[in-house]
Amino acid sequence: MDDKIIKNKELNIWEALIPVIILVILLAYNVSVYGDNALSGSNQFILLLGGAVAAIIGFMNKVSYKKMIDEVANNLKSTTGAILILLFVGALAGTWLISGVIPTMIYYGLKILNPTIFLPATVIICAIISIATGSSWTTSATVGIALIGIGDALGISLGMVAGAVLSGAYFGDKMSPMSDTTNLAPAMAGTDLFTHIRYMAYTTVPTIIITLIIFIIIGFTIDTTGSANTEVILNSIKETFNINPWLFLVPIIVIVLIIKKTQPLVALLIGTLLGGVFAIIFQPDIVMQIANAKVLNFQSAYQGVMNAITVDTAIETSNPQLNDLFSSGGMSGMLGTIWLIICAMVFGGVMDAIGALSRISSALLNIASSVFGLFASTVASCLALNVTASDQYLAIVVPGKMFSKAYEEKGLAPENLSRTLEDSGTVTSVLVPWNTCGAYQSGVLGVSVSEYFVYAIFNYLSPFMTLFFAAFHIKIKELKK
Repeated sequence: MDDKIIKNKELNIWEALIPVIILVILLAYNVSVYGDNALSGSNQFILLLGGAVAAIIGFMNKVSYKKMIDEVANNLKSTTGAILILLFVGALAGTWLISGVIPTMIYYGLKILNPTIFLPATVIICAIISIATGSSWTTSATVGIALIGIGDALGISLGMVAGAVLSGAYFGDKMSPMSDTTNLAPAMAGTDLFTHIRYMAYTTVPTIIITLIIFIIIGFTIDTTGSANTEVILNSIKETFNINPWLFLVPIIVIVLIIKKTQPLVALLIGTLLGGVFAIIFQPDIVMQIANAKVLNFQSAYQGVMNAITVDTAIETSNPQLNDLFSSGGMSGMLGTIWLIICAMVFGGVMDAIGALSRISSALLNIASSVFGLFASTVASCLALNVTASDQYLAIVVPGKMFSKAYEEKGLAPENLSRTLEDSGTVTSVLVPWNTCGAYQSGVLGVSVSEYFVYAIFNYLSPFMTLFFAAFHIKIKELKK
């Protein structure tokens, strides 16, 4: 917030936009070539290429190499907290898996399923599981598929069921501290994780409530036949894990710490350590399995918990459908997102050093003279990148770096930007058939985007909600002078 915005009078608007235009073109082509694998490294290199293009323009406008590197260093320094949080989120996911915390959430989530309220129950179940896992993709690929089968057996439109699955899954993805997009958005905007989540709740909670009300109304207007049989999945979970209500104590403690505004790293560390302790107490067999040991002693307990924290962990069940759900990448699983953040900071740092972000911000502020206009421009940019670049991460990274200076000059706190990025970038990606999210979800659920589009209520209502808040200046936080 105290950094000065670098201005370069010699740089015109078209020179400032050249790196952004080239970046979007290269990213769009790269995603079309690599598809879902674009985040494995090729997108990151494209961001570096975008930075190189910006550097060439900088050299042409008498900006020194040292100035660019210094600005990149400042950018990277600003993301230190976000990178550490990502590592702890990976560690937390690992211990919460082997301790049975995540499986217990899924187990009790499925228990609330009732044919008469199947659609709103589907939203709730997917929301719970997505919050627990931090992944909408994993939720839809596991429990989502099971719910599609149950809905089909009940005679409910598959488009409706898929819409309910995705509404719940993306609500959980947005609000989970273990979600990569939820960590990425505040890192791009310049705020911290839990401030972002608390601020995002203002628009996200009303949206999910409206979504649930609509699905409840739909539920009363359709006929269902048969019954929702989830016993096979429930038995499989219970055979593998010791399901115990006491395991809810771990997430409750972490939630209380977050509400009390404990530092994010402290809350995540406590949650990780508690998960490890509960794993040894409630899931000794799984700890031994991960440690590849025959007896539980100090060494095998240490090794099992440490493996879950740091590297890939997979727990096999008798139901192949659940195996993908019960896996975690640990700290190593977060390295791809960290890599993306670092490369985005390089691009943003060079763009800032040459004065491009200042020039773009000035142009945006001239076009969007009002607060609502700035929010509307952000929403439009996120939607445009979801359509053109075909990836939700890029719909967060590029507008995040491009608009951060504009929000600062307008006197708006960075959480305004991070919330808008999620409300319009994260959730709408699934509504574009050729976007990686749209292609993945329609392929996994076996329902085309055109079939579930109108029922993915939470996803298309979110950007309208953020614009509504901006239009009436509701919960629009200003920078402290």
